[in-house]
Amino acid sequence: MRSVLILGGSGWLGRRVAERALTDGAEVTCLARGRTGSVPPGARHLAVDRRKPDAYAAAAGEWDEVVELAHAPDLVEPALRALAPRAAHWTLVSSVSVYASSREPGADESAALVEPTDPSDYADAKVLAERMSAAALGDRLLAVRPGLIVGPGDPSDRFGYWPARLRRGGAVLAPRTEGRSVQVIDVDDLADWIVRAGPDGAAGPVNAVGRSHPLDAFLRVVAEATGFDGALVHAPDEELLARDVRYWAGPRSLPLWLPSSETGFTTRSGDAFRRSGGAPRPLEETVVRVLDDEVRRGIGRERRSGLRPSDEIDVIRSLA
Repeated sequence: MRSVLILGGSGWLGRRVAERALTDGAEVTCLARGRTGSVPPGARHLAVDRRKPDAYAAAAGEWDEVVELAHAPDLVEPALRALAPRAAHWTLVSSVSVYASSREPGADESAALVEPTDPSDYADAKVLAERMSAAALGDRLLAVRPGLIVGPGDPSDRFGYWPARLRRGGAVLAPRTEGRSVQVIDVDDLADWIVRAGPDGAAGPVNAVGRSHPLDAFLRVVAEATGFDGALVHAPDEELLARDVRYWAGPRSLPLWLPSSETGFTTRSGDAFRRSGGAPRPLEETVVRVLDDEVRRGIGRERRSGLRPSDEIDVIRSLA
């Protein structure tokens, strides 16, 4: 039986990876505090604080696969020191945020990376995690660089903002769509591939991204899935920014909206991912899955990303 150690496993992606590995017949151990959720039934839970000196004492023995979900150097380095000599294969979940530039559409894994200067910065920490892991593991390392991970249960509330918002109907504030794209990877497609990639011996960096879609095409898919018959109120960037509407994520944002100069972020090459067995599902299917999840969680709930209804109304009125 294949032994899989997941450094995490109680959060969103980690739990999905654990579930898929169990379904695949692996013996799964999740080493995590467990504060973000519970590990799936059938997995062994080592409830430890990874910053403690003896954090990995209970993870004795050899491992066919280790999956690392952290990026902070003070978590990654001790794990490598304790476990790398005993791991046949190691998967580090990194990010497309490691790239130094987001201006080149279609860039692949050979593009230049950020030169890290601040370990507390997300992109810098991801690059440091990749470098430390590569130094310790060599060709036993798969560095997965996902784009925006989406799907049911997404804790960031970014992608789900649009299905939820169009489902509510009425006039919907949106950015200008010309020259803008959406590129996502469904959480379950990513988890499935991570579980398969280990036994296949996949190595090196891989952009785990789905196909890129024009933003206006994405909004049409969402409109069809939700039965939206209202109006999209498209506003120029400068008008939105002047009204404190923010890019990408978080409070007062229009999620997935990026500066027009950042087109490369949503048009990364996924050729290596697909060649290695990655199989992103159609965008339409992911939108329906997310819409169903949004309905279950409550269309009108407080969100971590997006405009509140009252704020959106105020902005639309101010544009008239």
